[in-house]
Amino acid sequence: MKNILHILRAERRFSQEDLAKLLDVSRQTVNAIEREKYDPSLPLALKIAKVFDKKVEEIFFFDSHK
Repeated sequence: MKNILHILRAERRFSQEDLAKLLDVSRQTVNAIEREKYDPSLPLALKIAKVFDKKVEEIFFFDSHK
């Protein structure tokens, strides 16, 4: 699954550590999500969407070209 988390985080000037603390996860989890090595659980995806005031599908999406 693709995502724009790194863009949203940069726009807010959050470090990965800052975002991790807001989400109550490790910095490594944020890094893995951004690198598309890990898909967050639904509750975590909802938390991320709430932090950025976005819909989940505005942040996470499938690449239809694969």
